[in-house]
Amino acid sequence: MTLLQIALLAAAGFAAGAINAIAGGGTFFTFAALVFTGLPTLDANATSAVALSPGNLASVAAYRNEVRTYFREMIPFAILGLIGGGVGALLLIWMGDARFRPTVPWLLLLATLLFAFSTQIRTFVARWSMGRQGVGMVIAYVTMTLVSIYGGFFGAGMGIVMLAALAIVGGGDYHRANATKMVVSFLIQVVSAALLIAGGLVHWPQALVTVVASVFGGYSGVAVARIVPEKIIRAAVVAIGAVLTVVFFLK
Repeated sequence: MTLLQIALLAAAGFAAGAINAIAGGGTFFTFAALVFTGLPTLDANATSAVALSPGNLASVAAYRNEVRTYFREMIPFAILGLIGGGVGALLLIWMGDARFRPTVPWLLLLATLLFAFSTQIRTFVARWSMGRQGVGMVIAYVTMTLVSIYGGFFGAGMGIVMLAALAIVGGGDYHRANATKMVVSFLIQVVSAALLIAGGLVHWPQALVTVVASVFGGYSGVAVARIVPEKIIRAAVVAIGAVLTVVFFLK
């Protein structure tokens, strides 16, 4: 790697760790940076997933008070994350780069739309968070299962869907839901990373640079999440996602 590539990966890793701690969407940064350094799209996706796992763990550590308080409530979602992450990673390995590459712009478009319409998504699910808890719980668990599979496969944008699903059962407590999201995201990436490493898709020099930066970003991002309005961060992610979507459609 050149010094420019190292600097790019470090900056992308830090930004991704911080953004994931706030709302999700860090994959936009690391995936694009890894592709720019010359990795095939499949390898870049796998390396990004592995590289961001420690950053998510740092965010979990920063949310340790919420994790201790709501640990038992997180267990069912954690189990779904482990299973779904494994299924998504196996699907990714099975597809190979030739079949994965054409899906990239569409995945980026989906993730960008999820971020762009996050407010509408939350408004839609709000009706299920007030009463009718039986129906709401079913919707939440089904959604978390599907998004866990998606997270193991690609991951960009899964945070907003998780937050929407958790809002159904969490009564609108953002930091409670965000702490749960960070725990589940970390578990998805752990099982996904293990399978992707076993599949030989991870490029370690690039991953290690991104890992170190994402840990710092992931821990500091929680402090930012408590101060900076979420809509500002989300607007920036949407703008970056839109640009990347156009770029990958044109490539």
